[in-house]
Amino acid sequence: MSDRHFDQLATRFAEKIYGGAKGAIRLAVLQADLAEALPDRPLRVLDIGGGLGHMSLWLAERGHQVTFTEPAEPMLEGARQRFAEAGQTATFIQAPWQELLGQLTEPYDLVLCHAVLEWLAEPHAILPVLHQLTKPGGWLSLAFYNRDALIYRNLLKGHFKKMRRNDMAGEKQSLTPQQPLDPRELATQLAGLWQVETQSGVRVFHDYMPVEFQARAELIDLLEMELAHRRHPGFAGLGRYLHWICRPI
Repeated sequence: MSDRHFDQLATRFAEKIYGGAKGAIRLAVLQADLAEALPDRPLRVLDIGGGLGHMSLWLAERGHQVTFTEPAEPMLEGARQRFAEAGQTATFIQAPWQELLGQLTEPYDLVLCHAVLEWLAEPHAILPVLHQLTKPGGWLSLAFYNRDALIYRNLLKGHFKKMRRNDMAGEKQSLTPQQPLDPRELATQLAGLWQVETQSGVRVFHDYMPVEFQARAELIDLLEMELAHRRHPGFAGLGRYLHWICRPI
């Protein structure tokens, strides 16, 4: 298994992830968490595997200095265009995470690593690098695909043969990640490097709704309810993604 980049799937990624309620909910939760956690002053921000630049642009529009990294050229160009259309600037670097320590000389106040770990051959290997790239007293915004939610979804669909095979990886051309993460295993790997300060679920109920109910629901109501329940002790762990804000130890 190797790290997977989105060179050939940029358009499909944009349509599937950010073309509807799923992407809107994801952005709303991430932004609400960060708005709550971050101080009211300009920060140096590093976005690792930033995709099409949605989160980086949101931060740039709030006065933060953004360094944007992405290994896939189509995604990087999409982010450049999004920034240009919004009249915002950033430093753009086309590179995989393995090359960043050799190109970046100073740590950052805030490091974003959203929906990256689950596409890596060895997700745990990036964690020490994230620590080196985060300034003491800074923040790591870590969002990852939740294996628990994928298991629950397969149980609801009656995919029992798949469950018995313990086969949770997506197909080669699928947007289901190749390595969904077990949150308990990840917490163990973070121990000693990071203190997890807040935990939120991203899409804690939307993806489990029957399709006809999804179609009838207004986006404004979905956003309100997802934000209201993102940290509910009974529901947060069902989020399709989990968002953890961490501080370096």
